Amino acid sequence: MEQTTLCALVTGASRGIGAGIARVLAQHGYDIAFTYATAREEAEKLAQELRQAYGRRVFFTQASLEEPDVPLRTVRWAVQALGHINLLVNNAGVTLTGSILSMDEKDMEKLFNLDFRAYVMCTRYAARHMVKHGIPGNIICITSTHSVQPYPGDSMYGAVKAALNRAAESWALDLAPYGIRVNCIAPGATRVRDFGRFNAFYENLGPKIPLGRIGTPEEMGEAVLFLADNERAGYITGVTLKIDGGLVLPGMPEGIGIDRWAYVRQEKTWDDSDL
Repeated sequence: MEQTTLCALVTGASRGIGAGIARVLAQHGYDIAFTYATAREEAEKLAQELRQAYGRRVFFTQASLEEPDVPLRTVRWAVQALGHINLLVNNAGVTLTGSILSMDEKDMEKLFNLDFRAYVMCTRYAARHMVKHGIPGNIICITSTHSVQPYPGDSMYGAVKAALNRAAESWALDLAPYGIRVNCIAPGATRVRDFGRFNAFYENLGPKIPLGRIGTPEEMGEAVLFLADNERAGYITGVTLKIDGGLVLPGMPEGIGIDRWAYVRQEKTWDDSDL
């Protein structure tokens, strides 16, 4: 397969943000290899959807990326399936929270291995592939606004995501001489499920966000598409792009009875005749 063909490896793409990213990339000409952890049926449906809707080559495999040898095997599999990789999207992860007083040590270990170590090792092997074959590729890590805004119980999750933002800055410096760009996307509240208690959560949280709604997985995909475009974003590397509708902007109102995370839009009371 010629390197001019756009080929992406997206980890954890059977559903949620990963699926949204895969859809947008396939729609815009990428062949896709993606992993799933447990949701095989959803992975099969997504692969069929992308093949039928966009005519792309699509491959998927089960990968428990928290296991030490799986990141290397996954990158090798994707290269073999696609022929090469222009783009790695590190997305697979878990959201495990708990007080430092009581969080289970096994959860801590899994969180570190899947949400941090797997990103590091997939980046290492994908970058080696790109360097070896002279591919001016892109590596994008999906982190979180928890990396910049603390919440009770998220000390491990937030710290891991913050560490990825910081690590990516150094990776950007390491890989710039090879024409490889590295960036992060930090999603805020995003509609990754669409049933039961999740709908109630979204309906309650959405109006409190400054832009008045929850984000979508496809909006995260559009950001990945932009950052991976060497013509439109070719001078961008080492950044973390927040996509959160203003969720974690400073400015939480202090007024009693104000329940938005930004100030409520006011009725016009000023004279704009000279504007």
